[in-house]
Amino acid sequence: MKLSRKLMMLLAVLLSFSLIAAACGDDDEDTSTAAAGDHLGDGSLGTVTVEPGAAIQVRSLNAISGDVAFLGIPNERGVAAAIADYGQIHGFDVDLGAGLDDLCSADGGQAAAQQIVADEQVVGVLGTSCSGAATAAAPLISEAGLVMISGSNTSPALTSDLLGTAGENYNAGYYRTAHNDLYQGAAMAEFVYTELGMTTAAAIHDGDPYTQGLAQAFYDAFEELGGTMTGFTGVNKEDTDMVPVLTEIAAGSPEALFFPIFQPAGDFVADQAAGVSGLENTQLLAADGLLVSAFFELEQSEGIYFSGPDVRFGDNVNESTGKTAAEVLADYEAAHGEAPSAPFWGHSYDSAAMLLEAIDAASYVDGDGNLIIDRAGVRMALDAISGYSGVIGTISCDDFGDCGSQKITVVLHTDSSDVDMGMSNVVFDYAP
Repeated sequence: MKLSRKLMMLLAVLLSFSLIAAACGDDDEDTSTAAAGDHLGDGSLGTVTVEPGAAIQVRSLNAISGDVAFLGIPNERGVAAAIADYGQIHGFDVDLGAGLDDLCSADGGQAAAQQIVADEQVVGVLGTSCSGAATAAAPLISEAGLVMISGSNTSPALTSDLLGTAGENYNAGYYRTAHNDLYQGAAMAEFVYTELGMTTAAAIHDGDPYTQGLAQAFYDAFEELGGTMTGFTGVNKEDTDMVPVLTEIAAGSPEALFFPIFQPAGDFVADQAAGVSGLENTQLLAADGLLVSAFFELEQSEGIYFSGPDVRFGDNVNESTGKTAAEVLADYEAAHGEAPSAPFWGHSYDSAAMLLEAIDAASYVDGDGNLIIDRAGVRMALDAISGYSGVIGTISCDDFGDCGSQKITVVLHTDSSDVDMGMSNVVFDYAP
């Protein structure tokens, strides 16, 4: 299976060179069409036919309602921006359709995925926001021959253990531009052990694939460095009284407490920890699930260290649209009247651009003016991505769909009246 995939990637690269050579001879690049032989794919997953005047169909599947909408809405907006900036594919528009809601849950991901695969015109999916939704959506998307690229899923279970073994929730056709949390866990562990000089820690999760996976990654990395984990326990997402769990954690007298969970549960942990005997001087640590403006505005967020993706994108340019990270961000703020509320807008922008490039490489216009898209070719194009320039940095996809830059930072938030300062106050860098 692995050898076959590598051969497919080689074929993809060779055919890409053929496409590039053909394009070089055409001065009208935006309206050129590819011939039937000049596209990636072998037809093994079927094709999609887009008739003249119709649009290529892709879908956004993100958490756009409820407590985690702060994460999904910037993702969806980033996807829409990339589609607008990219333009047509072989003279055909791309239609995102109505945004679908993953509800940041397995049930939400499954229900939306069922709706997507029922429409045979859909070529690819941008999302999900939450790893828990992806565990239920990805099997359906994969079985239908589609691809799904997430800008913010980080659970190792969705890709691999980084040692060549597929995660328990890995599915062919799944990709992400977000980091693998094995890196984030290692980054926070190194920061606590090496930079803060703390040798004991505890962790809290809420049972979600993201929170539990990241807490476990921190646990393993911290003990590997020589630290001692004094507690590892879970809360329910709906819990408001965290004192029993915090009391259990306090029994181990940890110097640090890592709670990579979402709001509103994270609000209560941060608010109640200091009042629990034994945790008065324990350093609180959170992750990208709480690295959002709504949490940073709360007084209890002050003094907490947060790990998350390195969003210092600088002069990075998305090679498909020609837009710099600064231009994408400025366009976002102009269009929506606010800055992104979560850090994965750039990852989502790049994921959409990558999907459009893959569709371009896997399609051609037939003699009747129809656009024919080879679904296997879309996967082949994504499998072969290496050294792609995105707004988040250089993107290369491994055998299990991990494509992100994997750079992590830790920020220290000290002033709830200055959210921007807190989010940019980087105190530690991690680049594997």
